[in-house]
Amino acid sequence: MRAEEILSEALRRNAAADALACEVTLSYAQAADRIHRLSHALVRLGVAAGERVAMLHCNCHRFFEVYFAALHVGAVLVPLNPRLAPAEMKAILEDARVSLLVSQPSTFLPLGPTLRRLPNLKAILWTGKVPPFEDPRFHFYEETLAQSPGSGFLSARLPESDPAHLYYTSGSTGRPKGVMLTRGNLAAHVACVLPELELDATVAWGHIAPMFHLADAWAVWAVTAAGGAHVFLPEFSAAGALALLEAGKVTMTNLVPTMLHRMLRETGLETKIFPRLTRLMSGGAAISPEAVVRILSSFRCDYVQTYGLTETSPFLTLSLLQPHMRSWSEPEKLRIRCTTGYPMRGVEVRVVGEGGDEVPRDGKTVGEIRARGPTVTPGYWNRPDEDAAAFESGWLKTGDLAVVGPEGYLSIVDRKKDLINTGGEKVYSLEVENALALHPQVAEVAVVGMPDADLGEAVVAVVVAPAPRRVDERELLAHCAAHLSYFKIPRSVRFVEALPRTASGKILKRAVRESLLSAPAGRP
Repeated sequence: MRAEEILSEALRRNAAADALACEVTLSYAQAADRIHRLSHALVRLGVAAGERVAMLHCNCHRFFEVYFAALHVGAVLVPLNPRLAPAEMKAILEDARVSLLVSQPSTFLPLGPTLRRLPNLKAILWTGKVPPFEDPRFHFYEETLAQSPGSGFLSARLPESDPAHLYYTSGSTGRPKGVMLTRGNLAAHVACVLPELELDATVAWGHIAPMFHLADAWAVWAVTAAGGAHVFLPEFSAAGALALLEAGKVTMTNLVPTMLHRMLRETGLETKIFPRLTRLMSGGAAISPEAVVRILSSFRCDYVQTYGLTETSPFLTLSLLQPHMRSWSEPEKLRIRCTTGYPMRGVEVRVVGEGGDEVPRDGKTVGEIRARGPTVTPGYWNRPDEDAAAFESGWLKTGDLAVVGPEGYLSIVDRKKDLINTGGEKVYSLEVENALALHPQVAEVAVVGMPDADLGEAVVAVVVAPAPRRVDERELLAHCAAHLSYFKIPRSVRFVEALPRTASGKILKRAVRESLLSAPAGRP
């Protein structure tokens, strides 16, 4: 199935049933009509094939419509994170040379003055009622759709190698860069994930994670291709997400670990019932085995850990149980669910040592994850130097370190750049974080290596504890001593109210290190 055929397939499978539940409820036939009208409107507003259309919006049926309309006219969609600083947004809009922006008031406000200095911007589709300032480029979204023809289906049949999306990375290692995903990448990921996750027309997908992020955006395409339904939570809150699941509107969703941790801390979670929830997935960052156990006991549904990158559309591995594993004991099944997963069909995944050879399946030997296949990006937007650094002999170097178990399932141990070398011993920060996460008074933790005159690097833990805090450094170090080798035990523990994060919610370890370096001597 080509990318431009996905909506037609949904119409064939499930045209009349309720498909989109937001502030309005739409069938696929009604959604397709709006998408056709929006496609014509984009062309009328001057958007040509290959030009960039940016979306700055909360989760909504309109986000869904823009994803498809941009694809159907051959434009390249640039989803924007509303939490970015105005300077970061401006840098992205300029780098991508965006022609049209779709926005709403609550996400737009910090960006207003910037738009006056963007000469490439032809039009702004405004989903609010009153624009923030006078500018002839503003057009009202609903009014524009109403004025567009409802017939004459537009569907650009462009080469599979043409870009469909530009996802800008969160900038955890520096200036954000645009990851190009092609029309072929999009279609290939749908073809891979549909059979793996057994998606069909009975699926009701909860868009709870932000739709500007691939942790959720992949489901726009895959669930539509299956003829399933889409349910939208405008902005995440733990209470709001749990209420949506309690209401029985969602059968499946994929969340980032930060969201799951917040939901797990909600009072009364153990008494809640989620009548239609059949599978909960997590991705975007590592999650501890202790959290997996709590997810299974609290939500009482299947759980799948996912791994991938923006550069891989996103999924590379899934911790799904193989058919022969379903008769295993519960502890053995839990062991598999706590892994990063088995390579998804349709992509090639290797874990290689420093010499370039694949590591043995012993669950101990660490190597870097590399990937290639039809879901892998061709490169970065106008960044040839980044392309050269990211690929080797056609394989994407992910920068993630992992081991491979006897069954072929991967388990991530760290980011390559976060590996700590202390006194000649290698310490993987994720292992220390998982040990600390077992303590009931540790809400969140980040472990980093800090300069040390004696050891080269010292292991330091930065901990968020529930309020009021009922644990001290001595207790946590003793806890670590019961679970870790002596050289992995943190040399110190610092307590903070919150950990710094990227705009997409990942813990920003670079900022953790910087805050420790800048802290006054002796300050806890």
